[in-house]
Amino acid sequence: PMTLVGIIANPASGKDIRRLVAQAMVVDNQAKVNIIRRVLVGLEAMGVARALIMPDTGQLGRLAMARYKAPGASMHVDLLDMPWAGDTADSVRAARLLRDLGAACIITLGGDGTVRAVSKGAGEVPILPISTGTNNIVPTMVDGTVAGLAAGALATGLVARETVASRHKWLQVMPKDGEEDRALVDVAVARGRFTGARALWAVEDLRRIIVTRADPSTVGISALAGAAYPLAPSEPIGLALTLTASTDVEHVGRRVRGLLGPGLIVEAHVQELRIIEIGETLSIAAEHTGAGANARAVPDALVLALDGEREITLHPGQRATVRLCDDGPWLVDARAALLDLAHRGLLQQHE
Repeated sequence: PMTLVGIIANPASGKDIRRLVAQAMVVDNQAKVNIIRRVLVGLEAMGVARALIMPDTGQLGRLAMARYKAPGASMHVDLLDMPWAGDTADSVRAARLLRDLGAACIITLGGDGTVRAVSKGAGEVPILPISTGTNNIVPTMVDGTVAGLAAGALATGLVARETVASRHKWLQVMPKDGEEDRALVDVAVARGRFTGARALWAVEDLRRIIVTRADPSTVGISALAGAAYPLAPSEPIGLALTLTASTDVEHVGRRVRGLLGPGLIVEAHVQELRIIEIGETLSIAAEHTGAGANARAVPDALVLALDGEREITLHPGQRATVRLCDDGPWLVDARAALLDLAHRGLLQQHE
């Protein structure tokens, strides 16, 4: 069968509010075009027959195709034939279409939000994420050529999925009377004070954090959890933290410091931390703030941020559940793929 690899590049990644409130890196569209071109070089070198790129508002795929000229290139490169609107739904739709077309791997350019969207449509198709976003817990900084070589090796059967990819945990988010959504890394529950920006960056608004992984050396919501309890992606558990705005020592179990955004070190007050098991379901509902005579008569609205982006608002009387699952997307480790090829002598040429 003809080997097919898909490429989904998010033109909006790396350009959110965290460039204003922190010192986040900007990844411009030209840089993304160059990454796609390098991906195509790697795929071509591994003998992939066909690459399809999601169309987008930044014309990333079209520009990359126009400038891609591998010596003696035989790989067929084209844009996916699909409607597109310039929003997150494009990535979901593109992933589903690539899955239906029989893609062996999907390479993404973006942050956690991009991988999250692609995972909704990819099914069992492995995803190789290249970091070009702000929250980059799942995607890694990998050269486009290396990513292309790794995805190409997987597509052509030179490496096995089980050897170079692993399933990621995920959080199933179910608003009552709403549609199922998901997070791969974290669900943050925040006071619904301001919802004009999708990115969540004000630590004083945070009320609860639920994570599949936690690492103090990363950037984002899960870095705060990692400061209290480091948790590897491979461990079959999650964490749930309850935060408080109180600085009263009696009400604070521990204080943690972490990177909420690049260059943005914050302190959070953790009231409770507990381990959650695979399959365990947590309930979230708007609650009264204050106590006694000072209690608010009307509960706060709550905003749920999924992998760093505000997605769901719970108004007074509404609730949602969050469930930890272990059957998330297959994520490809590009380094593991190339090491596997090297150990088996598949990167050598004998005279």
